[in-house]
Amino acid sequence: MPVLTSDAIILRTWPVQESDLIVSFFTRDYGRLKGVAKAALKSRKRFGGALEPTTLARAWFAERPRQELVRLDQLEIIRSPLSVPVDATRMAVLSFYAEVLDEALPEHDPQDAVFRLVVSALEQTTVEQPWMPLTYFSLWMTRLMGLLPDLGHCIACGEALHAAEVFFHSNADGLFCPLHRNGSANSLSADSWQLAQRMLRAPVSAFASEAWPRRRAQDLRRFTLQALERHLERKLRTAESLARL
Repeated sequence: MPVLTSDAIILRTWPVQESDLIVSFFTRDYGRLKGVAKAALKSRKRFGGALEPTTLARAWFAERPRQELVRLDQLEIIRSPLSVPVDATRMAVLSFYAEVLDEALPEHDPQDAVFRLVVSALEQTTVEQPWMPLTYFSLWMTRLMGLLPDLGHCIACGEALHAAEVFFHSNADGLFCPLHRNGSANSLSADSWQLAQRMLRAPVSAFASEAWPRRRAQDLRRFTLQALERHLERKLRTAESLARL
């Protein structure tokens, strides 16, 4: 079995047998994989602290014939989420990234754009600035999953949308004009609508200097969360945790 290597983001681990772990990890070159890390609970040399979710690491692993799980041999930390200050909000945001990737990405499907997105979002997710990268990640994941039609036009009639007259429904992708909103539609603020269009044209770092209180773009995050959960056909546990903060 040839040993493969790739940069990877750790998504989730759970124990199996006495000291082994099953690890879900998203690699840049091979997509999302699941592997067995033998004696991971005992071996500091091979894994150390690299199994913390959202750790960016270099992974060495081997695919086993007729086996669903790869053999995960070693992880070498590139950047740990614990290397900078942590609080409940930042941990909840990081957990949200991991859950979305673990639930939304098919196995063995390399998606370089998604990998670059999450790496850039992780770099910007700090105790001081958690809500901006969360908004950016949610919007772009919705776009990269094909769930985000043109934000400049009504999904029903195709007419151009105008600030302060933009709406979204919990059971439909895209945005609506006042004529085609229904009784349960939610309004998307002018700031959030314009912000979404800016975010789709610029890297996440371009927004780092802006003020981001929690309430900013809450409606945009709700819009993207509804699209993600509708696609996944389930509620995201970490989204509920974020809502309780």
